[in-house]
Amino acid sequence: MIFSNATIYRVTVDPALHTLDMLNEALQKLAFIPCGPTQESSSGWVPPRGEEHGPMLESVGGQWIARFMVETRSVPASAVKRKVEERCKQVEETTGRKPGKKEKKEIKENVLHEMLPLAFTKLGAINIWIDPAKGLMVMDTASMSRGDDVVTALVKAVEGFAFTLLNTQTEPSSAMALWLSEHEPPQGFTVDREVELRATDESKAVVRYAKHPLDIEEVRGHIAAGKRPTRLALTWDDRVSFELTEGFALRKVKFLEGVDEKTGPKADDFDADIAISTGELSGLIADLVEALGGEMTMGGGAIGTATPNAAAAEAVGHDELYEPALRLVRETQKPSISLLQRHLKIGYNRAAGLLETMQARQVVSPMAEDGSRQLLKAA
Repeated sequence: MIFSNATIYRVTVDPALHTLDMLNEALQKLAFIPCGPTQESSSGWVPPRGEEHGPMLESVGGQWIARFMVETRSVPASAVKRKVEERCKQVEETTGRKPGKKEKKEIKENVLHEMLPLAFTKLGAINIWIDPAKGLMVMDTASMSRGDDVVTALVKAVEGFAFTLLNTQTEPSSAMALWLSEHEPPQGFTVDREVELRATDESKAVVRYAKHPLDIEEVRGHIAAGKRPTRLALTWDDRVSFELTEGFALRKVKFLEGVDEKTGPKADDFDADIAISTGELSGLIADLVEALGGEMTMGGGAIGTATPNAAAAEAVGHDELYEPALRLVRETQKPSISLLQRHLKIGYNRAAGLLETMQARQVVSPMAEDGSRQLLKAA
């Protein structure tokens, strides 16, 4: 089992209530049952290992793994429309009148009921990983609607489960625009060769680059003109490549080392793949959240950090790295958080604090709407 997408949630886990056995029993009650002949859709839980009658929730190294299955049965709309028109024509020929709206609706429902048993079904599965110690849940989907379906199913199955999407202090779109404008991705990340830029005005114009260098003036020009990145291809630590979306979802996740693509489930492969993929994603998510300013809490602050202010910024001025940071900013003429992170090997919040101090001392300008700053005092 390998995750190729990631939508990330915070989950409230009560160790006394939400035991592995209790959760497995709860999910078992909503096990997946295939669509009946006249059923349009069906969903439920299946054993993540793919073994018949296996547990619905597996634990690998303390990480919980589940799988949600969805089956849909659909009839082409054109086929339904054609059949409905034929029935309406028959009614008109027989009675001498055209069917009304209510009668047309009933005819359509009858046609759909008759045609559904002949329709093919489509199966789709969403893998779910829960880290109970960190209160983190990751779904193998980049679709918000599918994620909502799984959350609804979990809330229905398990009493006391609460979920919220993980949000960051800095919006991904603003951060991606800054990384592209300054050619300075955050520490540990590299920008790859794909991006989608979308205009924020009424035109909604879209520009896409694929397999193309992004450190060019043309890309910077689009951003300066008001377009914002909605997707950007990145690589983390030369270990995982992915696309970051404006909604803080990960798409096209690919593990570059340690995990092999497999066509069929095997017990030993399952445990190894889960251990490696959850371990890699844990590190990636932690670094990405830090690169985006930390996690946004319900109260609006970052977890584990204080909101920067003038007094706090001045206190950071006593940081032993303030003078090296100041020299770096003056030498490069680039007062950016990502620059300080990369060259000084520090976290986002420390780098942000150093720039806040420079702003308080009128060395750099306040942050603009696109996240950039200007050097006010030349070296």
